[in-house]
Amino acid sequence: MKNLVEIKHPLIQHKLALLRDKHTEPKEFRELVEEMSALLAYEVFRDLQLVEVEIDTPLTKATVSMVNGKRIALIPILRAGLVMANGILRLVPNARVGHLGIYRDPESLAPVPYYQKLPEHLENMECIILDPMLATGGSAVHAVNVLKEKGAKNIKFVCIIAAPEGVNALLQLHPDIWIFTASVDQYLNSHGYIVPGLGDAGDRLFGTK
Repeated sequence: MKNLVEIKHPLIQHKLALLRDKHTEPKEFRELVEEMSALLAYEVFRDLQLVEVEIDTPLTKATVSMVNGKRIALIPILRAGLVMANGILRLVPNARVGHLGIYRDPESLAPVPYYQKLPEHLENMECIILDPMLATGGSAVHAVNVLKEKGAKNIKFVCIIAAPEGVNALLQLHPDIWIFTASVDQYLNSHGYIVPGLGDAGDRLFGTK
C-alpha cells in the first residue's frame, strides 16, 4: 500500500514476538518498546536532511554531516507514546517533544482529546507522531488534524502494530502522510482491539488495567 512501510527487520520482529507474549512483564515490555522504537527510527529517518558543520578532529579541521535535532518534533500520544519517544530521544536527544492527550471512548471507540502541548513552528519541522497501536485510526486522524491546523506539512505516523482498518482510515483522510510499523495485523475485533495484537499497550507498559 502506498505510504505504508512495514519494517520486517529480524531484530524488530524478534522483539515484537516478545511483546506479543502475554507473560512479558511491564518492565521488559517498556524496554522492548523503547528498543523497537529506536530500531524503527532508522527507517523513519532514512531521508532526514543533514547539515554540514566544521569540527576539529584529533588531527585537523574537517567538514562533516550532522543531524539538526531542532528540526525534528516527536509527538507522542499520551500515555503509551511516551515510551516510544524515550527510545527515539536516545538517537536524537535534541529533538523537540510535544504531547497530545487522547483516549478512546470505550463505548463509541471515538477519540476524546484532553491535553495538547506542541512545539512552535511545526511548519518548519519533521513531525513524528508516536503511538504503539494504530487500531481504529481515530486518535491518529485527530492527531494529524491537530498538527496540520498548527501548520505542520511533513508528518509521519510511527506505531508498533497496526490494523488494516486503522491504516485505511488514516490514509483515506490524510493520503500525504507516511505510516511506519513493525506489523499490519489481521483485523479489529468487536471491542476495537487488534488481532492477534499484543493487548492494551498502555496497561502493559504501566501495569494497569
